[in-house]
Amino acid sequence: IRTTGRLITGAGLIMVAVFWAFAAVDIVGLQQMGFGLGVAILIDATIVRIVLVPAAMKLLGDSNWYLPPFLNWLPDLRVEAEPV
Repeated sequence: IRTTGRLITGAGLIMVAVFWAFAAVDIVGLQQMGFGLGVAILIDATIVRIVLVPAAMKLLGDSNWYLPPFLNWLPDLRVEAEPV
C-alpha cells in the first residue's frame, strides 16, 4: 500500500475529474452518471483506500494473507531471492 497508494489515489482523482466533466454537459443522463461515478470513485480513492484498507489489514494481521484450501493447486512463487 505504501508504494502504490499515491499512484492509485492520483489515478482515482483523475477519474473523478473526468466523470465530473460529464456532469457539465446538457444531457441529464450523462450528468447523473458523471456525478454518481465521480462521487463513488472519490469515496473509494479517499476513505476506502486511505482509512478502511489499512485498518482492516491491521485488524486481520496474518489472516490477511490466508489462502483458501481450494487454491492449493496454485504454484508457490517467490519474488525474493533465496538466502545464501
